[in-house]
Amino acid sequence: MAAIARQHLDALRRYPDLPAATRLLADALGVQPERLVLTNGGAAAVAAVAGEIGGRVLCEPEFGLHPRGADGPVWRSDPHSPSGVLARADEHADVWDEAFYPLATGRWSAGRDGVVVGSLTKVFACPGLRLGYVIADDAERFARHVPEWAVGSLALAVLAELLASADLPRWAREVASARAALADVFARRGWDAVSADAPWVLVRAPGLRERLAQQGVVVRDCTSFGMPDHVRVAVPDSAGLGRLERALSRLANGSNP
Repeated sequence: MAAIARQHLDALRRYPDLPAATRLLADALGVQPERLVLTNGGAAAVAAVAGEIGGRVLCEPEFGLHPRGADGPVWRSDPHSPSGVLARADEHADVWDEAFYPLATGRWSAGRDGVVVGSLTKVFACPGLRLGYVIADDAERFARHVPEWAVGSLALAVLAELLASADLPRWAREVASARAALADVFARRGWDAVSADAPWVLVRAPGLRERLAQQGVVVRDCTSFGMPDHVRVAVPDSAGLGRLERALSRLANGSNP
């Protein structure tokens, strides 16, 4: 990512060309450009849709940025956050948050009816380059909640190369394999790890986050989901898995950092 970005630093001297980038991404996603709104990351996509139509979550726990109204359109993350479970074919929602869907399935979208919010930031692991989107038949409704230059020029400049590099089927296979290895590391040490479809595992492990932090390993606290005794651990690369395994071994042996 850094190497690609360095080749496009001249974009910092230009205003963003949002229409060209919208057409490019629409082609990759297989939708009409008029159905697509580019946003400053997935969080901005969620905010644009929530600001226009509000709504409520299908069930709790659910991603914290989704609206919690008493009624209105139903929101559902797919795969579900934090459980990581993909939606069944017969499940219904009005707004689908597909931020992690490509990494879970190898496809850009399930192509369901309703509104979809997505995040290239998640797919390409580039949190500093904010790239999100909304797909909807009436996309102009949500575009009203997006600033004129919603995405920076550098993020738009690297978009073509990012999309060209995408190998979603291979990435999904690699995520599944790494997720199984990650769950096994916890299971062998007696932790209750739930491995579903997402690029993470959910672990019931009171106090583990703090203990791992002392070992230089950071995992996500699930208190915001109403699950203070759980952590969500992202699928690491092989080096990261080894680091986690060593940290868990030191904890099991009562070693200090």
